[in-house]
Amino acid sequence: MSRAAWHLRANAPMAAWLVALLVVSLTHSFIPASRWLLIHLLLLGAVTNAIFVWSSHFTEALLRSPPGKGVQRALAPRLVVLNAGAIAVMVGVVSAGWVVVLIGAILVAAAVLWHGAAFGVAMRRALPSRFGATVRYYLVATVMLLVGVTFGVLLAHGVGGGLAWRLGLAHATANVLGWVGLTITGTLVTLWPTMLRTRVAPGVERASGHALVILLVALVVMIVAILFGWRYVAAAGVLGYLAGIVVLARPMVAEARQKPPAAYATWSVAAGGFWLVGSLVALTVILVSSSWPAVSSAVGTLVAPLAAGFVAQVLFGALSYLVPMALGGGPAISRRTTEIMNKGAGWRLTLINGGMILWLLPTPSLVRVICSALALIGFAAVLPVIGWSIVASRRPAPDPSGNAVQERTRKVNTPPRQIGSVTAALAVLVLGVAGGVAVDPPAAGHGTAVSAANGVTPTGHTTEVSVTADNMRFTPSSVDVPAGDRLIIKVTNTDQVVHDLVLATGQTSGRLSPGQSAQVDVGVVGKSIAGWCSLPGHRQLGMVFAVNVAGSSGSAGSMGGMDTQSGGESAASSIDLGKNPASSFVPADPTVAPAPNGTTHKLTLTVKDVKREVAPGVVQTLWTYNGTVPGPTLRGNVGDTFEITLVNDGDMAHSIDFHAGEVSPDEPMRSINPGQSLVYTFAAHHSGIWLYHCSTMPMSAHIANGMFGAVIIDPPNLAPVDAEYLFVQSEYYLGPRGGVVDPEKVATKKPDLVAFNGYANQYKYRPITAHPGERVRIWVLDAGPNLSTAFHVVGTQFDTVYAEGAYLLSPSDGLDGGSQVLSLSAAQGGFVELTFPAAGHYSFISHVMSDAEKGAAGVFAVS
Repeated sequence: MSRAAWHLRANAPMAAWLVALLVVSLTHSFIPASRWLLIHLLLLGAVTNAIFVWSSHFTEALLRSPPGKGVQRALAPRLVVLNAGAIAVMVGVVSAGWVVVLIGAILVAAAVLWHGAAFGVAMRRALPSRFGATVRYYLVATVMLLVGVTFGVLLAHGVGGGLAWRLGLAHATANVLGWVGLTITGTLVTLWPTMLRTRVAPGVERASGHALVILLVALVVMIVAILFGWRYVAAAGVLGYLAGIVVLARPMVAEARQKPPAAYATWSVAAGGFWLVGSLVALTVILVSSSWPAVSSAVGTLVAPLAAGFVAQVLFGALSYLVPMALGGGPAISRRTTEIMNKGAGWRLTLINGGMILWLLPTPSLVRVICSALALIGFAAVLPVIGWSIVASRRPAPDPSGNAVQERTRKVNTPPRQIGSVTAALAVLVLGVAGGVAVDPPAAGHGTAVSAANGVTPTGHTTEVSVTADNMRFTPSSVDVPAGDRLIIKVTNTDQVVHDLVLATGQTSGRLSPGQSAQVDVGVVGKSIAGWCSLPGHRQLGMVFAVNVAGSSGSAGSMGGMDTQSGGESAASSIDLGKNPASSFVPADPTVAPAPNGTTHKLTLTVKDVKREVAPGVVQTLWTYNGTVPGPTLRGNVGDTFEITLVNDGDMAHSIDFHAGEVSPDEPMRSINPGQSLVYTFAAHHSGIWLYHCSTMPMSAHIANGMFGAVIIDPPNLAPVDAEYLFVQSEYYLGPRGGVVDPEKVATKKPDLVAFNGYANQYKYRPITAHPGERVRIWVLDAGPNLSTAFHVVGTQFDTVYAEGAYLLSPSDGLDGGSQVLSLSAAQGGFVELTFPAAGHYSFISHVMSDAEKGAAGVFAVS
């Protein structure tokens, strides 16, 4: 088999993982645990395969192993075991099958041990080598991967409870900085000068040896400190790792000064190095300046810089150099494929790095989505370029005439002119930002403002004030300004959640992430102005501000100017419950699936802002878990463990509180900002139907806008029935058309709509079918946030009633009693059982009749 054919076959699994990564990136909203899956498709799938193949290649080259006796021997079966294990791990995590995860982890560990043993045998057989230290990097890296795999298995089994995120951080440290980081740094010792086409810098062998010791000690310190909660020690470990990188980078910088990067390959690797250093610096600052709960949230934002910025860019950069070399075909073919690999280099690099920088900045949510998509396009463009190179390598070499060879040599050795492609990429990024801001101007701090001068004569003096936003308050909450002064307000968000400052005259700071500041230029002030935080509910909780002007004609309390919170005509004006929904309307499925097998249940809940109909012709923007109201229903048995990953893809802070668990609220129930995630682990100690909901203040507004769901923990020996249904009652306090909840309405406790499972009267419009004589169990949960329910089925009675963990009525009691209503206050739940006596239409309602008339009603069509 030719060298090119061998490399194509060996690297085929890596290519398959990259394609899978691209597919999941485009469809992640519909895939369980997609965030976890994206990371592991890249690191465990594509990168680990690349490491197996290319570390084998470099080891044989550096140690000058005899053909057929080096580390590449039996590489194919090692790759088979590795990929079988990786697939099993991913299938197991996505489907919550811990046994499958364990089998996969064992296969991955076996492949790694086998691979490491091949390194050891190769080193023992080889003569002393100048760059044998690189192979020692590979050996240490395999040990770190085994440590990371062990942590991963423990995580999958639910070990760690509420502190599982520490185990997860240690798992990521061992895998990303250990397995991947050590392999990359060890390889670049020799690969970097080769890519630059320059000599190896003096002293690089000694530097690589010293750096390996520093990096290994730093990794051990980091992992131990993270597991024991020693935050400052962990920060010292990160600084140690950074010091090891600096020791190794000094000769590499010298090599780059001799021959600066000129192609996509070298610039991509260099950019990856910058992302690594930047991420380590950021991690150190986070560890030193934040509490552990804040660290767990903030570290989530470093996943993209490390995985995409560092690992993926180094991988693609190295491949861009190695692919032409592996394809072979002689100098002419290599020149041709190298030229192809450099096509659009500036465009790709600018999209990737510019898009990621803009994604990390506190830009509006839509801008972040657009920029992340542009960065993905930059990465994805590498795949067709590689395919183009492979195809080009199969074509015959050009006629090697002197002039042609000289011209091609000149083109390859001359740095490609990328000004045009860089400019084009920058233009695309600018358009992306502009488009995102244009679609959502308030999120970017732009809106229509009116003058606050009120005809006053300007004094020519400027008053500057500093205001902090924290704990649902502005400090100071008011400022006195002489009439005619120009006012500039510097607003700093010192809270852990997003805030803004909006003035009644229209000026705004825009959304401010924690630690971010903005300057609001009010202009010349001639009247008092009211201000507030515009995030839903924050104003109602007292987050207001006042500009008081001496001698003004109005007061701040009068809300002079414009009130940007009103947002237009209320959606309540569109309510017509006598109107039928569109023929395409499909109601929420009320059936309840049995508890899944196993005792550990994993689920990712992603916060999403979605526009949806809540009654015929009535549309609101809802805050949801996984895009549905209610959120997904969880079910299990007493003693089961639930591991929930909460991901915030919304545009403001959110959180989650599971009534089914008994945990300290401080860490798992904290609010997380857009782009962050947390892991909430709890054990179910008691049976019942339990509410989960967003606990970010004001809770009433977050619950009323869709952030709630149910957890069913089956009572022991729960009898089988013919059908099971779940109805979660909630209230809508409608804001403007297409807008969000009106928190002022929530405070009045007078809802516009009351609904079962998120849509008013949906089961009247689309009745639930049943049959006479069937035994039916109906679970009911009152999500509130304010009102009670009295669940009743017209025309029949309940012979079983279970509420708040206890049977109130059961046939086993031997009593001839029945029940007409299951009464529940907000956050309470239970179930009833009944049998329909004959065919007919049986309405079910909340017997709080005004609520039934607002949409808390449905029909069982029994035939």
